[in-house]
Amino acid sequence: MWNKRTEEEMSPKPAAPRPVVATTPPVQQPAPAPPPIASQPQQVKAPSSGGTLGSTMTVKGEIYSREELFVDGEIQGSIELQHRLTVGPNGKVRANVKAKEVVVHGSIHGNVQSAEKIIIREKGSLVGDITTAGIVIEDGAYFKGSIDIVRADANKKPSSEPVPSAADQGKRTDVTPRPSVEKNVATGTEVHATAGRHA
Repeated sequence: MWNKRTEEEMSPKPAAPRPVVATTPPVQQPAPAPPPIASQPQQVKAPSSGGTLGSTMTVKGEIYSREELFVDGEIQGSIELQHRLTVGPNGKVRANVKAKEVVVHGSIHGNVQSAEKIIIREKGSLVGDITTAGIVIEDGAYFKGSIDIVRADANKKPSSEPVPSAADQGKRTDVTPRPSVEKNVATGTEVHATAGRHA
């Protein structure tokens, strides 16, 4: 009685059809071009391995390391590394430097020796003499001193041809005939002689 419903109310009603919306594929817009490199401030990162000298630190003395070193503070003395030295934008080095590679964003005042290369970045400055196999000085960088370019393989002396051993040839190879010229200073005459082979 009280809850009587008519059959119409109790019969299930079909769901109303959903409106059809026309979808268009999303339009891909080209990615904006990155701004020119010159307008981007250079972010200088400390190496993931090695040592870091922070911007509020000052060291006086000698530094020796087999690891990379990032200097954003001040150093007075000498630095000798077997890897890269990076002088950050706040870094001020008043030292003679010897490293495999040197990158300067700040300033170095002293002589620098590098086995591979030296890079002076846009705002970097180096005052001193350089000895290196390669150098890069960017526009806006400051350099005052001399540059001595050495070959990277100067320490390696490749032999131009193999030297056969005496046992391979069955004879002595320690004496070879060489022409020699001697000049008598008193008379001004030249004497030509050839050293003979000793048996």
